[in-house]
Amino acid sequence: MTSRIRPLLIVGLLALAPLAQAQAQALVEPVGYIMTVQGEATVTSRDQTIDAAVGQAVILGAVLRTGANGAMGVTLSDNTVMSFGPNSEFTLDEYAFEPSREELRLSGHISRGTLNFISGVIAKLKPEAVELKTPTGTIGVRGTHFLVKVAQ
Repeated sequence: MTSRIRPLLIVGLLALAPLAQAQAQALVEPVGYIMTVQGEATVTSRDQTIDAAVGQAVILGAVLRTGANGAMGVTLSDNTVMSFGPNSEFTLDEYAFEPSREELRLSGHISRGTLNFISGVIAKLKPEAVELKTPTGTIGVRGTHFLVKVAQ
């Protein structure tokens, strides 16, 4: 019986390989870029923290932080604009922007600081697909522009 199952397992694993590769690629493909940096600002991706720089790619799972005198502006591929003030920390949890396949999703959380958010194409095409979490609640994006402050 195992001689019949083994070929099926191998075929099954081979069929899953492209899916796993696509998911791994999504984790390292840029979903946006840093457009402005002032003062102290860092980006943590794949367990590595580096100083933020204009033009630097932002990938899924990135943690964006600003120091006491820092600020940072990020533009995502759907033209969502996020500006972070001093002492901010934001994590990009989910992002999908493939309108032709109706795959639209933007989710992140701000654990401290300020965020000025201007929604892009995802919020215009599918407003319920955009959510931002704070330590005390979740913001469902229905408009195009808002400001969030998370006090310590």
